[in-house]
Amino acid sequence: MPAAWPTVGEMMTTRPVTLPPDAPISRALGVMRAKDIHEIPVLRRSRLIGMITFESIARRASRALATKVEHLLVVAPLITPSTTYAEIAQELLATGLRAAPVVGRKGELLGVVSRTDLVRALPDIPQLTRAGVPTVDEVASPATTFIREDDLCRNLVLQLRALEEHPLPVVDRKGRLVGAVGLKDLAGVLWRPIAGGKRDPRAVTTALDVKVSSIMHAPAVTVPSGTDVATAARRMLRENVSSVFVVDNDRPVRVLGHADLLGLIVARGGRPTEGRARVEDVYVEITGLRGSSDPALLGDIDHLVARALKRMTRSVRPRLLTIRFAPHATHRTNDLTVEARLHTDAGIFYASHTGWNLLAGVSGLLDELANQVQRTRESDRQRNRRSRRSVETSDSSVADPELEAKLRAATDAGDDEGA
Repeated sequence: MPAAWPTVGEMMTTRPVTLPPDAPISRALGVMRAKDIHEIPVLRRSRLIGMITFESIARRASRALATKVEHLLVVAPLITPSTTYAEIAQELLATGLRAAPVVGRKGELLGVVSRTDLVRALPDIPQLTRAGVPTVDEVASPATTFIREDDLCRNLVLQLRALEEHPLPVVDRKGRLVGAVGLKDLAGVLWRPIAGGKRDPRAVTTALDVKVSSIMHAPAVTVPSGTDVATAARRMLRENVSSVFVVDNDRPVRVLGHADLLGLIVARGGRPTEGRARVEDVYVEITGLRGSSDPALLGDIDHLVARALKRMTRSVRPRLLTIRFAPHATHRTNDLTVEARLHTDAGIFYASHTGWNLLAGVSGLLDELANQVQRTRESDRQRNRRSRRSVETSDSSVADPELEAKLRAATDAGDDEGA
C-alpha cells in the first residue's frame, strides 16, 4: 500500500466514550442516543473486551433493560493506528460495523475510527479520484425497500436487517419521497425504560403502534441523478446523515450509503497485483441472507461466484463483487431480488434478477455481468483498432508529396539503367 494513503492514526477519534461490562442496556441506549453513536467499546480495567452495538441490542429486544452489556458483546476487528485507509474500509464493510475501536500493542484502547471518518477523507484522496470520480448512478444501490408513512413502527422491526445498512425511504400513497427513517429514529420507540430498568410491555406496545410518519426525519436528503460521488459524500457530511437518496420525479430510485462508499474505497484501494488477475484477489461481499442459511446453499453460491470470476479475469481485473439479496415484503410470493455490482479496472458493472429461485437468480446475474464485461472488452478492442488505423492513415497523409515524386523518379531512372 502506498505510503500516501492515510492511516487510522490520522483519522481516529481519541478518548472515545466507553462502558464497563456491568453497565445495563438502558445506560448503553441512553449514551447512544445522547452521543448519536451506534457502537460503544466495553473496557475491563482499561482493556478492550468487545463492543456493544445498537444492532446487537435490537436483535434481542426481549431482554430486560437491566441486562448487563457484557452479555451482548460483539467481537471487534483488530485495528491499529498503522492500519491503512483501504484496509479499515474493508474491515468495516466485512463486519457491518459503523465504527471500530483502535488498540495499542497491549490491547489498550487508543481511539475509535468510524465510517464517517472515512467518508470525510474520501473527496481529498487522489488515489480514489485520479481514475475519475464515478456518479451516484454507478455506485448507489437500487431502492428496493420502501416504508409507507402510514405504516406502524411495529413493521420497522421486521425491516431491521435493511435498517442496519442504511435509512429507508418513507413514501406517501403515490410513491413520492416524504422522509426517511433509520435506526436512530427507531431507537426512540423500541425501548422505554422506567424506574428499576425494567420494561413496561404496555408502554412498548403503545409506542410501536404509532405511525412511521411520527418518528421519521423530513425532508430526506436527496441528490439528482448524475451527481458525482465526491459531491454526494460532502453532502452527507454537511447534513450529518449516513445516506442520500437519488430521486426521479420525486420518487426514490437509488440509495447511496456509507457501505456503498466503503465498497468504492475497497475496489480502488486494493493492493496492486502483478501479472494476470486472480480470483483470490477479488473481495466478495454477500448481504441479505439469513444467518441460518443452509451451508450447502452458501457453498453453491460460492461455486457460482468463483466460476464467474474465473471467466471475468480473462478480460478484466475484478476488484470487488457485492451481491445483495432483498426478499420481497409480501406473504403472497416467495420472490426476491438479487442485485450484484462488480468493480473492475475497466469500470463498474451492475445486474439484477427477480424471481423465486435463488440459485437461478445468482447464476443469471453473474452470467449477465460476465457478458457485460466481455462486450466492454470487445468494444475497447475495436476502438483501439480504429485508433491505430486512424494514426496510420494520418501518418501517410502528412508525407511530403514532392519528396515521394523525387524518389519515384530516381527509382525509375535506376530501372532504366539496369535495363
